[in-house]
Amino acid sequence: VLFSLSGVLTKAIDAGSWTILTWRGLVGGIGIGVYVWLRNRHRPVRDVFRLGRNGWLVATVGAVGSVTFIVSFKNTFVANVSVIYAAIPFVAAMLERVILGAPVQRRTLFAAGASLVGVTVIVAGSLGSPNLAGDVVALAMVGLNALYMVLIRAFPDTDSVLAGAAGGPMLFVAGWAFTDPLDVTADDAVLLLVFGLVFAAASVLWIEGTRLIPAAESGLLGSAETPVAIALAWIILSEAPPVPSIVGALIVLATVLNHARSDFVAAR
Repeated sequence: VLFSLSGVLTKAIDAGSWTILTWRGLVGGIGIGVYVWLRNRHRPVRDVFRLGRNGWLVATVGAVGSVTFIVSFKNTFVANVSVIYAAIPFVAAMLERVILGAPVQRRTLFAAGASLVGVTVIVAGSLGSPNLAGDVVALAMVGLNALYMVLIRAFPDTDSVLAGAAGGPMLFVAGWAFTDPLDVTADDAVLLLVFGLVFAAASVLWIEGTRLIPAAESGLLGSAETPVAIALAWIILSEAPPVPSIVGALIVLATVLNHARSDFVAAR
């Protein structure tokens, strides 16, 4: 829900993408960093914030993923980004097979193919419109965030929450190089502050929550993000998705829910 709200806030803010990235890096980085310190305040500060080479790799991938998150929401319908992102479990499964050698079940391959059909419907509906660029960036976002998830599993000794905090300074420096983050209206400043805090909270809850529940339940809960994002976009932005986006959303959501149901039954 918080990630969906972050996407809607991205579109509601009049400031450009680089300005949003700068505030996301500053506020989000500080917010996650404070959480990391509170969680480990019994340990020496030097040990708490020691990330290591693998951690910096995870942080870099996460930071670039944040760039695509903001740019995609800025340049296409919220529904398009949310539905395309719903296909991430299958992309992560493919990457996990390539990088970690993990087996991929046959039903996952079929689900990935069905999701690809839904995503193709959405992207095809944006051909010839400015939304096409946002859809393409959303596809890149899926690949980067899937890689982020796989790297977290590949480096179990890395503090993935701390890596999320380390991505903040990267975004802050990159954004500052392209824009003046203080050149915003008072209303946008408030929205940017709220956006940074919401994104930080969403990142922490997402990373910590996946450690506490089975993967099947995590996938089932994650699929709920799409209708929530579409509903928030309609309520806050009065943004109604076009017909191709609705058709693609139905295909992808049906695929994700059916696959999650199968995983849940198998886990039971």
